[in-house]
Amino acid sequence: MSPSGAEGIIYERSCCYQKNIKMVVSVFGAWDWAIMAATMVASIAIGLYFRFSGGKQATNEEYLLADRNMSILPVAVSLMASFMSAITLLGVSAENYYYGLQFVVINLSYGIATPIASKLYLPVFFGLQKTSTYEYLEMRFGPQIRMLASLTYTLQMVLYNGIVLFAPAIVLESVTGLDRLISILVVGLVCTFYSTLGGMKAVLFTDLLQSALMFGAVFSVVVFASVQLGSFTEIFVIAKEGGRLDFSNFSLNPTERHTWFSLIIGGLVTYLSLYAVNHTQVQRLQTVNTLDRSQLCLWWSWPVLSVLSVVTCISGLSIYAVYKDCDPFLSKSITAIDQLMPYYVVQAMKDVPGLSGLFVAGIFSASLSTISASCNALAAVTLHDYVGRWCKVPPSYVPWLTKLAACAYGLVFLALAFIAEHLGGILQAALTIFGAVGGPLLGVFTLGMFTTYANERAVSISLLTGMAATLWISFGGPRPPVTKLPLSVEGCGFNVTQVPASTANPSDFFYLYRISYMWTSPIGFIWVMFWGTVISLLWRQQQPWERKGQAHPDPELFTPPLAKRLRARQGDKPAVQCKLLQSNGVED
Repeated sequence: MSPSGAEGIIYERSCCYQKNIKMVVSVFGAWDWAIMAATMVASIAIGLYFRFSGGKQATNEEYLLADRNMSILPVAVSLMASFMSAITLLGVSAENYYYGLQFVVINLSYGIATPIASKLYLPVFFGLQKTSTYEYLEMRFGPQIRMLASLTYTLQMVLYNGIVLFAPAIVLESVTGLDRLISILVVGLVCTFYSTLGGMKAVLFTDLLQSALMFGAVFSVVVFASVQLGSFTEIFVIAKEGGRLDFSNFSLNPTERHTWFSLIIGGLVTYLSLYAVNHTQVQRLQTVNTLDRSQLCLWWSWPVLSVLSVVTCISGLSIYAVYKDCDPFLSKSITAIDQLMPYYVVQAMKDVPGLSGLFVAGIFSASLSTISASCNALAAVTLHDYVGRWCKVPPSYVPWLTKLAACAYGLVFLALAFIAEHLGGILQAALTIFGAVGGPLLGVFTLGMFTTYANERAVSISLLTGMAATLWISFGGPRPPVTKLPLSVEGCGFNVTQVPASTANPSDFFYLYRISYMWTSPIGFIWVMFWGTVISLLWRQQQPWERKGQAHPDPELFTPPLAKRLRARQGDKPAVQCKLLQSNGVED
């Protein structure tokens, strides 16, 4: 989250200092370019290999779900890589630099959420074996909510991925000296090419390569800073002196930006909205052949995600330890806090051949993995939720249409990335949309799986009003400034002119605009659960099974504990036994 308000200090720098900044704009050498080129070539090669090997994607299931025969490792790593974008790597490191290490507490919520997702949500999707996650909503409620949810997902992912492609290009322009438009074209076209040709298998295996580079990028920052400071422990000594290791905020006040409660509860709902019901992740979890293996994929993705998250947090502390006496943002060496990590690479790693290339390859890989995941997932939703509903498509044409859809989405991301340069504040708005719709959508799926009374009319109304509420809370303003932890400029070595810091009193701002962004998803989730329940009970509507003349709901549509009770109540018998009884004229 970018801070707002005056930072309180303006610097007057000499011409010589400005020239020095320009001199390190392009730090790429031959080894750096070689590493970057090798990353792109390897990604394309993987796509070509899976396009022209094996079954050649004769069926849509092979293209979108890797024929459901993938091994656990690539799926587990891909689950992590799908939403660990370059924005995440750059943003989390800056978060810990300017606001402290308390953010790392969010990893505890991932450990709590993983068994919930694997035991209560995943069995429903895996048992139904549907290509689109939103097919479940039509089976449970009806076609209206399926279309509403899939359109929401499509808009969310299109906006987000345009920014995923654009934002790193701005930041990394300062490292490579490469024009941002060329960066966007290279990453966008390479990603569109291999994900369109190779399908899900190419996406999963390139995620393995790209994840290794992501780890290499953040580890290189920590290792290099440790060498500069003399030891790894020195990072934490300096961070503690700067107030970055304070974990004492247990406040229940929702206006406090980060507390134990906001991070654990907000992180829990956010994780479930991504890993329990988001189509991008559910699609990956169905690329293995058994539920047990799918659950193992989810379990193994948790430590992979947490390790990368923790190391990225530590990388922010590492950079703080190096710049504790001359903050780059206050000194105007960078114009946004997300440029912090690339700035460190420019300043500290430029003399080590290949290290800058490794870092940039890792950041670009984070974008590649997110965009390729979205191309494939959105193609599945388009073919099954839109085209399949309105058109009769011959089965032989479906695989080709799916590939065209994946390619089209890649080109749409490219177009949005170019337009994004001129959208200004819309960038932050689109990122906020990504978080604001997750909680309400989780609420819809939860009402469907955990209750038998929720109906289509109620969940449609609660979803629309819930998203309106979360977007209002997220976008409304004016908003109070976010206060950073203490920063120093004593070691910068150039003249400083201080101006008064912002004296705005947070209590002067409207209460909802002061609520921490970590509570946005929980608020949306609770809103949908509450109003979906109230409206369902007060305004009854026929359920899908009632419209079909069935007395009982299908237990397969509900979370395992509820499904077990429904089967016991209905006295379900094995299918063969039921047919035998019916053939003898016995009513079930």
